Amino acid sequence: MENFLHIPDNYIQLFLVVIFSLIIGLSQRKLQLKSDEKEPFFGSDRTFTLIGILSYILYIIDPETKIFWGCGGAGLLVLLGLNYYFKLYHLRRYGLTTIIIACITYCIPALIMTQPVQFSLLVLVVVLLLTEMKETFISVAGRMNNDEFLTLAKFIIIAGIILPVLPDEQIYQGINLTPRSVWLATVIISGMSYASYLLQKFVFHNSGLLVSGILGGLYSSTVTTIVLSRKSKKSPDSFRYYYSGAIITAIGMMFIRIAILLLIFNMSLFSLSWYFFVIMTAVTTTVGLLIYHYNPPEPEQLKQMESITDDRNPLEFKVALIFAALFVLFTLIIHYTIQEFGYQGLRTLSFAAGITDITPFITNLFQGDYITSESVIILSTFMATLSNNIVKFIYSLFLGAKTIRKPLSIGFAAVTSINLILLFFL
Repeated sequence: MENFLHIPDNYIQLFLVVIFSLIIGLSQRKLQLKSDEKEPFFGSDRTFTLIGILSYILYIIDPETKIFWGCGGAGLLVLLGLNYYFKLYHLRRYGLTTIIIACITYCIPALIMTQPVQFSLLVLVVVLLLTEMKETFISVAGRMNNDEFLTLAKFIIIAGIILPVLPDEQIYQGINLTPRSVWLATVIISGMSYASYLLQKFVFHNSGLLVSGILGGLYSSTVTTIVLSRKSKKSPDSFRYYYSGAIITAIGMMFIRIAILLLIFNMSLFSLSWYFFVIMTAVTTTVGLLIYHYNPPEPEQLKQMESITDDRNPLEFKVALIFAALFVLFTLIIHYTIQEFGYQGLRTLSFAAGITDITPFITNLFQGDYITSESVIILSTFMATLSNNIVKFIYSLFLGAKTIRKPLSIGFAAVTSINLILLFFL
């Protein structure tokens, strides 16, 4: 530890031990005050502070062999064991959290003396967070589906097991396509979708239509458009602007999603074209927010509004395999389209790709090594988004309530107009 203002190291170390231990003790005192149980607890602020001081003294007495420090730790474990025995057989309480935190407090001096201060602070923060977030963990566990950890295991398999073992050799001669590049794109798309799902379910659960539109748009603006359009049929007419604004906002999130993919796969192209995505995101979300906040429903009506959160998890092996297959297919189609029909063929293909899911197409376009100019890639991207937005507008007209058609038509007209203007300048 660096000497600060010529203060002896022992003074600084003791000060940190006292502060860290006291903070942990105060967190335990807070939990005791919040608890409705009347049974005695193990220690509080002074107890944990004294545990830290005792550990520090025993550590510096014999820093070489640390016999005294080890004996002190063994004695503390005996006392903690007696405390747990009393809780277990007399009070019928099984919690070990306080006992484990007491053991961590005993280790704080050794941590401060052997590790950087930043790492000791990190340990302190983690302990405080885990102590304070008990109710949060209970709430999160209550919202988990039966297969939530199975889904997490799937993502770990996709990203941590399959990806590292795939070869990075070309599948087809002359085409920049390798098993690793295909699966890397799949992992990134799956990770973005999974993160959006987790935010929507556990952080912004029941946060309203607008938040659902934003997070859903980051996952899939097409799926979000379909879900919100169907929900609008079951809602009162007073919510027509809410649903319309949320759908348009979801489309704005699509441009953020595309920009993130471009940043990941083609940094040089992103640096040349980022402002186009900023313009489309700003215009689309502004239009969406204006529609959303235009003529809002009354507070009494808002109380009756049901949650529109879609709890279906987007991370499935079949979805990942479908994306990988589409990625390979678009790689071959783009390669031979450019080879046979040139740039004009790529423009036509871009507009046709928007009828389906554009993510495999644009991801391949950003990652591929095609003999074409960067402006053509950006032009093809925005042509795909244009046709994809037209398809989503058709979905909303047929699947949504009649009352949302007018505000949606205004919103889609504004977004489409800006998209056409950008195409004119590309």
